[in-house]
Parts: sequence; C-alpha cells; structure tokens
Amino acid sequence: MKFKDYYQVLGVARDATSAELKRAYRKLARRYHPDVSEEPEAEARFKEINEAYEALKDPARRRAYDQLGASHHAGEPFDPPPGWSAAHDSYQFDCGGDSRGFGEFFDAIFGGGRPGREGKGDRFRMRGGDRHALAIVSLEDAYAGREQTVEIPGEGGPPRRLKVRLPRGVVEGQKIRLAGQGMIGYGGEPAGDMYLEVRFEPHRRFRAEGKDIHSVLPVTPWEAVLGAKVNVPTLGGDVAVNLKPGAQSGQKLRLNGRGLPGAPPGDQIVELLLKMPPVDTDEKRALFEKMRDTMAFNPRSD
Repeated sequence: MKFKDYYQVLGVARDATSAELKRAYRKLARRYHPDVSEEPEAEARFKEINEAYEALKDPARRRAYDQLGASHHAGEPFDPPPGWSAAHDSYQFDCGGDSRGFGEFFDAIFGGGRPGREGKGDRFRMRGGDRHALAIVSLEDAYAGREQTVEIPGEGGPPRRLKVRLPRGVVEGQKIRLAGQGMIGYGGEPAGDMYLEVRFEPHRRFRAEGKDIHSVLPVTPWEAVLGAKVNVPTLGGDVAVNLKPGAQSGQKLRLNGRGLPGAPPGDQIVELLLKMPPVDTDEKRALFEKMRDTMAFNPRSD
C-alpha cells in the first residue's frame, strides 16, 4: 500500500481553509464527473477527488491524516502505526455511506465505514503528535527573559497565538517545550507538545555566538594612541572601559560575563575600529601634515 497525498490530489496547500478545500473539490468534481467529462480516466480521477475531500472535510479525520502525513510522502510505502488499524472498529470518525468503497488506503486510516463492524474491537488511543515552529525574538528579550507572543500556523485553520516566557539567556537554536500545545490526542490520550526553536532578529549593534556577544567599538586616533576611558554598550547597559595607550584597529577586548546570562554567563567580545575625523578646515589639515613630517611612519614597511 502506498501513501496518498490528499492535499496534492485536490491541488491545495496543507494549511488550506475549509472554504478553499470545498472550492477546489467542486472545481475538480465538475471537471472529472464521468457523466460529462471527456478527460482520460475521468471515473478513477473523480473517485480519487471524492476520497480526498471526504478525508479532509471533517476536522477530526483531517487531524488524524495530518499526523500521518507529517512523516510520509506521496507514493512511498505505507503501513498504519501499530494499533491504528483496529482503532476505527469503534472510533468516532463519521464514515457514512458516501465514504464506503474508497479503497485500502482510506479504509486503513479511517475504517472506511465498513458495515457490520460497529462496536467491535478496542477504542483507538494515540497521543497527539508534536509540532515544531520558529520563535523570532530580539537579543534584548532573550537577555531579559521577557514574555513573547508567537504566531503558530494553524492545523488547516487560522494561525494560533501562544504566549511564552523566554528563559533568561536563551541562545539561538535552543528549543522551548510547551507541554500539551501540539496536535490533539485521540481516545482520551494527551495532546502532543510544541517545540519552539529560537532565532534572533538581526541587531544593528550586537551579534550572538552561543552565549557570547560580539560588537564593534569605534575609537578616535587619539583615544587609540594616548589611551582613554570609553563607554562600551552592552545588553545590560553601558560599561566604562580603560583603553591602554597604543590600541590598534581590529584589536579585541573581552568583557567577562557581559554576554547572555547563564551558569556561567557569556562574555562580550569588543573589536576596536579606528575612525578618522573629518579634515574639513586648513587648521585640521595642517595638524595631519605636521604628523606626517614629524613621525615618518610607514605602516607598509613590513
């Protein structure tokens, strides 16, 4: 038995609404109805379209199908999970007269409305599947551990909005588990979990690598040459740093414990960037000419 992609059959996306499913079904049903269609194999195509719509139009059947479809692709060999086939002898799927005779695949998933089997066997029980989504957050919110509202694609319906408090110092790529927020369970079994994978928004000043934060600090030539006390922006506020005389552009400073919080916390690595002042007056130009004539320095001599 091969897996059927019912969404592909109807030509709709997996998150199609009920109205979109109905429109697609009606359009295809008119095209392939055996009484009017001149398409090759119209009868088989018409049956396939009806089977797909029957599977997806009911929310309970659609949820069950989506759980299987999360790990299967059209045309690949398929066997229902252990315990699944016996589930529908007394399960709540409404597979009435219109759904009979759809074939082995439909029958294996939904019971196929087979007559004479009601009330036999055990009720189907299955924990809901887990879901995964991205949570795009700011570095400031990750640093502080603030509450976020995350929008999750719905299961064939509108998106869901979930509130989640970030662990303070969460790092990019870390997954946050929301118990019971995954796909619903069946037969009284619990829902699955939701796993949110953290991604950071681009920041104009900081870049994260694990718990370490990287930044660039512009400095003037005289601060670099003579040394100075400068304020360095961090996620926790400005920090005063003493530059030693003779600092070079590209030199890196490490601010211990100034990265993302944790046990231990990350550090902040600050790269110095030498910035030249504008030379927009004769007096300023004269100063640079004097430096040229006095120092006789050639940075390319090596």
